[in-house]
Amino acid sequence: MRRPVFIRFALVAACAVLGSSCSHRVPTEAWPPITDPVVFGDTFGANVIWQAFSGSKLNALAIDSTTSYTGAASLEITVPNPGDASGTYAGGAFTTTRLRDLAVYNAVSFWVKASRAASLDVAGLGNDNTGTSRFTAQRAAIPMTTSWTQVLVPIPNPARLTAEGGLFFFAEGPQAGSGLTFWIDDVEFVNTPVITNPRPALSPQSVNSIVGASVDLSNDCRTVFAVSGLDQTVTHLPGYFDFHSTLTGFGRLSGSRFDVLEGGIDTLTASLAGVAASGAIVISSIAPPLAAAPLPTLPAANVRSLLGSAYPSIPVDTWSASWDVADETDLSIAGSPTKLYTNVSYAGIECTSHPIDATSMTAFHLDVWIPSGTTFKVKLVDFGANGVYGGGDDSQSELTYTTTSQPSGFVTGQWVPLEIPLVNFTALLARAHIAQIILSGDTPTVFVENMYFHD
Repeated sequence: MRRPVFIRFALVAACAVLGSSCSHRVPTEAWPPITDPVVFGDTFGANVIWQAFSGSKLNALAIDSTTSYTGAASLEITVPNPGDASGTYAGGAFTTTRLRDLAVYNAVSFWVKASRAASLDVAGLGNDNTGTSRFTAQRAAIPMTTSWTQVLVPIPNPARLTAEGGLFFFAEGPQAGSGLTFWIDDVEFVNTPVITNPRPALSPQSVNSIVGASVDLSNDCRTVFAVSGLDQTVTHLPGYFDFHSTLTGFGRLSGSRFDVLEGGIDTLTASLAGVAASGAIVISSIAPPLAAAPLPTLPAANVRSLLGSAYPSIPVDTWSASWDVADETDLSIAGSPTKLYTNVSYAGIECTSHPIDATSMTAFHLDVWIPSGTTFKVKLVDFGANGVYGGGDDSQSELTYTTTSQPSGFVTGQWVPLEIPLVNFTALLARAHIAQIILSGDTPTVFVENMYFHD
């Protein structure tokens, strides 16, 4: 789940120290973390602040003094209906102005009930609203009924939470076409023997990267626990894991990212408090080109440029369309703007809101630097006069380049200028509304510079 941006709207009390007759200043020190387990009882726990998520219904949470599991009050959360102008969902985080040492607990516990049977989208701990959370952990699709039910979210590795500011968070959207109300009570950290048998796991994958880039691990870590004998999955950030690399110095963990420092092929494995995690992440890394592609010298009046520093650029809606499978990164190589495509099977570049009129143009140019592979393809798609894909007047044409089709092919490990006469795109019946450029092939990594049409 993508982590939301948060908006703080709680007030924090502050105190002022009056002047004294002392002539010296006493150095101040941060208060040490406390082990207080309470987030919410009948009221907020000590030093606890509520912060609503950006885009949520800001007044969704209130203290209800008529409904509770125990004591005199609970938290009432109103989930908006679809289309509600006040927000699309209800959600937020409980953080603290004094850090908590939670290493003595193994779960956050809360009780929940709803106005009708539903499932709580997500609830968990470790979201400290700084944008640098390292220990977020959560459960998803938590059943809610009209009766109070206890929910436990196991802490993957409590030893990591010796100074944590993110105590508890949740998010819930409309279900079955309408909003609902639910209540949460007695939110606290506990140490319970019903949580056993941790089974950590990494999502197996292969990633193509470059030196200096980062691999996002935020969606790859999870641990299954037996909770009262039933398996429950906790997804969490990689900070709970110890990572193990087959190549010394290949990279380092930085928050939720693995920063790639060297070229090569590395296998990342992990363990959780000494328990080996299943799965592995294989990262293939290369060093990027040291020099930029040669700067074009055509007169600017003859060029319609999408990418490069030599000419003004025309609008591009996206360099990696929602339907493609590639990862796109913006780079600068020796001062030249560069697009890096990794995990390439096909990458879609779209100019749908500003289609390119290349009727008077004679050629399409791009410089590519491809470290490995044998086949690279370039496709142009014209949407026709109606400007709609699949509107009946589309046309498209694709050209294939290989490492064996010299001199018109490409060479790996160096900048190759592809200067393509538009007449070579024989199946492109018109070129007044070019809206897509698709790059594909068996080349998992492609650097692209100087992409333009010209007379």
